[in-house]
Amino acid sequence: MSATSVLARKWRPRNFAQLAGQEHVVQALTNALTQNRLHHAYLFTGTRGVGKTTIARIFAKSLNCETGVTATPCGVCGACTEIDSGRFVDLIELDAASNTQVDNMRELLESALYAPTSGRFKVYIIDEVHMLSKSAFNAMLKTLEEPPSHVKFILATTDPQKIPVTVLSRCLQFNLKQLPPALILSRLQYVLGQENIPFENGALNLVARAAQGSMRDALSLLDQAIAYSSGKVDEVLVRTMLGAIDQGYLFDLLQTLRAGDGAGLLRIADDMAIRSLAFEAALQDLATLLHRVALAQTIPQAIPDDEPERLRLLELAQQFTPEEIQLNYQIVIHGRNEINLAPDEYAGFTMTLLRMLTFAPQNTGADAAQPAPRAVPVAAGASRLVAAEPVPARQPAHAEQSPATGAGLDWNTLLAQLNLQGMARELAKNSVLASFAEGRIVLNLAPQHKHLQSNKIAQEKLQAALSEYFVKPVRLVVELGATKDAATPAAVELHEKQTRQQQAEEAIKQDAFVREAQTYLGAQVIENSIRPV
Repeated sequence: MSATSVLARKWRPRNFAQLAGQEHVVQALTNALTQNRLHHAYLFTGTRGVGKTTIARIFAKSLNCETGVTATPCGVCGACTEIDSGRFVDLIELDAASNTQVDNMRELLESALYAPTSGRFKVYIIDEVHMLSKSAFNAMLKTLEEPPSHVKFILATTDPQKIPVTVLSRCLQFNLKQLPPALILSRLQYVLGQENIPFENGALNLVARAAQGSMRDALSLLDQAIAYSSGKVDEVLVRTMLGAIDQGYLFDLLQTLRAGDGAGLLRIADDMAIRSLAFEAALQDLATLLHRVALAQTIPQAIPDDEPERLRLLELAQQFTPEEIQLNYQIVIHGRNEINLAPDEYAGFTMTLLRMLTFAPQNTGADAAQPAPRAVPVAAGASRLVAAEPVPARQPAHAEQSPATGAGLDWNTLLAQLNLQGMARELAKNSVLASFAEGRIVLNLAPQHKHLQSNKIAQEKLQAALSEYFVKPVRLVVELGATKDAATPAAVELHEKQTRQQQAEEAIKQDAFVREAQTYLGAQVIENSIRPV
């Protein structure tokens, strides 16, 4: 393929209007050109292929267009056409990666003193500027701060952390973002439409995701896909070219995991091995799928209606709990990071699947009817645990109560089972249950603790804990109304503490040894030292 037909070069934007994305940079530069508020040095940062050099060249055209300094260069004058073809003598592009020494920088700075040959400004584009040596940076500092009026510096880098702060402070900085897959997909569709090349949207989706935010990488991959697919862009062939994982395998993996079928998971892994699919890429795609399932659970509208896998995503979202999805996501991420440490990729992949199966809740899948045994200690001093009788699964408390009034629900007992801390626990301890009906819990708070009623954070934490306990959304209402002597958990706790203290004091007074010490030795009991055991 000739250089002129390479898509990444053929479809490089020629003006700001053709740029895909980077609106924040385009708007700033457009306003600066329109209002003639031009700086002498600009720094563009961002990963490869997001438009740093492209924007620099468009900016150079805007400065030197024969129609005047403008945000919309004509594109047909001598300056514009020469810049597009790379022949404009007053546009000097320097690759800092191959010109790192101070001598190269001094030569460049000496040429900057001379007036432009044909243009309005001399524009210096220094790519990968972070590769310059320390002495080269020092040599350019003074010129970069006060260059001749006819000189503009445009620096570009993928690693701004390596640029000295003395250079950064002399430049206007613009951070170019990675492009979202949807934007890349739209651009690829436009390019193929203009090129009259048939394509499948599924194939372009794969290319857009594989580009990882880089438009140049996307167009290069598209060139490769066209060649690989013999003049078209076919999803099956592109998936093979990229070594991508068929999403059907991933959905089957999660369905098999849901069923608790370990043998089924290994069968799918073996099938993937036979097809020579990359297991590291499989873990990456599995993590992406789990992320999409999590979105479907929490924000269903984030999954567009035209998403071809929308129904399967929503189905998985209903089959797994949010906690399971989050746990599996963490396992997959760690598995991908550790796959290079495994004996081979197959072992690393299957070990990740087995880890997901091992940490799956015991009350789901094929083992749902087999509750986990409870471990209890044997005789005192023993260091081992023995299995006791199976513990029945905890039933939500609302299953044993009257739905109308909450009768049968012991607020003191329930509070002991809620994992509450801080002000949320204080709110619950100083309230009594007034009613519980139709998912609405009303608590009466003792007036002396009315300050807790205005603590929204405490109420939100208590409501969240109740919703988790009852396994369904619960609405909490806190009202003032409990009397000072009401049997709140705090009052019950205080009463029990006082009772134990009285019993301890009485036991000391009745103790035979203490009474003998008082009789024969004149001993006195220090009541404040008595503590119940």
